[in-house]
Amino acid sequence: MPTAASQRALEGLRDLSTLQWYVIPLLAIVFYIYTIEIKKARASGNWDAVLAGLTLFGMDWINETWNGWAFHLTQRSALWTAPGPTALRTMVGWNIEIMFMFAICGIIFFNSLADGRDTKILGLSDRWFWAISYSAFCVFVECLLNMGGLLVWEYSWWNLSFKGVWLIFLFGYFHFFVAIIVVLGLNTLRARIWAVSSLYVIAVIGNVIGLGILGWTY
Repeated sequence: MPTAASQRALEGLRDLSTLQWYVIPLLAIVFYIYTIEIKKARASGNWDAVLAGLTLFGMDWINETWNGWAFHLTQRSALWTAPGPTALRTMVGWNIEIMFMFAICGIIFFNSLADGRDTKILGLSDRWFWAISYSAFCVFVECLLNMGGLLVWEYSWWNLSFKGVWLIFLFGYFHFFVAIIVVLGLNTLRARIWAVSSLYVIAVIGNVIGLGILGWTY
């Protein structure tokens, strides 16, 4: 039987009548950031910032897809649910506000990196330093959201315990930034585009199977 948080997360799922006007300026901000980065990329030929942004969002979409599958397969709860107020709940653990944040998070990460690949911070490559730092910060924010009841964890191994926090760090955020590092490490733009595109293919297939073919609601 679904938990109380899961039942609340299903209420208004993908219901456009819940939309609020503040979504419009948030969408405009995301568009503005991407258009600025695209303008820079067209002038310099370096598309890494845009690819970083798309990589992280694609990874998050995959994460939310398997989280939805977890809810359906257990018939109890996803690993995380977002039952609180939102302008649009897109999945049981995803909403429009979270989507906007992750849409630009990869660009924030990229713009934190030094121009040279040899730059080190505290003995670490700056890419890995920022990957660890941003992942840790995201976990900290997620813990605050959990304590505020906006993000609910059901399982004992995915919670505020020592083991749970490490799992959230590794499989909730860190692999997002690792994916960016891997994509940006590919030798050609073509290879990078193919790598990023594959993330969206995986997410689309996962949702077509779950939502379109099997008729799951998550």
